Amino acid sequence: MLYGIAAAAATLLLSALLTGVLRVPALRLGITDRRRRRPLPLSGGTAVALATVLVAAGADAAGLLPLGAGVGRMAVAAGCVALLGLAADLRRLRWWVTPAGTAVAAAFVVPYEETGVAAGVAAVGWIVVATAAFRALDHADGLAGTVGAVGAFGAAACATAELMDGLAALLGVLAAALAGFLLHNWFPARAGLGAAGALFTGFVLASSAVFVRAGQGIGAGAAVLYALAAIGCADAALVVLGRRLDRRAVTRGRPDHLGHRLRRLGLAPRAVPVLLGAGSAGGALVAVCVHTGRLSPGAAWWVAAAAAVLVLVLVRRSVTPVFRPRQRVASASSQVSERLRVRSG
Repeated sequence: MLYGIAAAAATLLLSALLTGVLRVPALRLGITDRRRRRPLPLSGGTAVALATVLVAAGADAAGLLPLGAGVGRMAVAAGCVALLGLAADLRRLRWWVTPAGTAVAAAFVVPYEETGVAAGVAAVGWIVVATAAFRALDHADGLAGTVGAVGAFGAAACATAELMDGLAALLGVLAAALAGFLLHNWFPARAGLGAAGALFTGFVLASSAVFVRAGQGIGAGAAVLYALAAIGCADAALVVLGRRLDRRAVTRGRPDHLGHRLRRLGLAPRAVPVLLGAGSAGGALVAVCVHTGRLSPGAAWWVAAAAAVLVLVLVRRSVTPVFRPRQRVASASSQVSERLRVRSG
């Protein structure tokens, strides 16, 4: 217990320090968020991945927090996924490259001896989908870090219930690293997570959930996996449905995610991660209760129903910029004056 608290504190400080220190190199190398008007260095992803891996590996080598062979292999695979994400931050990759790389990494970490071949292949597919969905949450200040930290706590609680101390330790370290990153990412953000950090976090969360549920009931397992990733799944469903209704390409970026549409409803920038973080906490609580047998797997349908209502309410919300009333009036008056000038001339 004491070693876990010390590791979490060290990870938080290291992540916060690295995020700040790596801002200048990220700016010089052009590792910035291309979707923003001002250059936002994506130093948080490297900081979160490095802090998590270094502290977890150091504690494991010292024998303070033994991870185990399976968890260690997962950490290495997550590091490789982070490197792939860093390449995506440096230059534009084709849309299928990161899912393909994630699938290869996931194929090496799924415990086939417990899941079986068929369920193992399905688990690889789920890891890819959940990782991609979490990456898409990195579209608003503080959102991915908040949802990721909450999800890590939920998955750690499930791992603790199964006496998987090594996995719980890794998830606790990840949550601390995300908390340190949030010190720089809360609105207005001074650093971003980027594909490196988002893919790393999403991969660890999805793989951990698969590890926890391996060899147990399929129905309850599906309920736990979905409840832990409910916000990411809702965002992905909203984006796909909205773009299909607008007859746009699904793979073409657009400001039509959960955070964007909630902002259009009038929510403050800091309220968006708080609201969606609370939703993530509700899903994590349901996942823990289902995993420990306090709730039936059917409880996940309530989470799905809430997510479906959110998607249906927001899917028709406009995502295109509009003029404010003053701008409209000014535009109209300028048009009238222009017409009068032309006639008088």
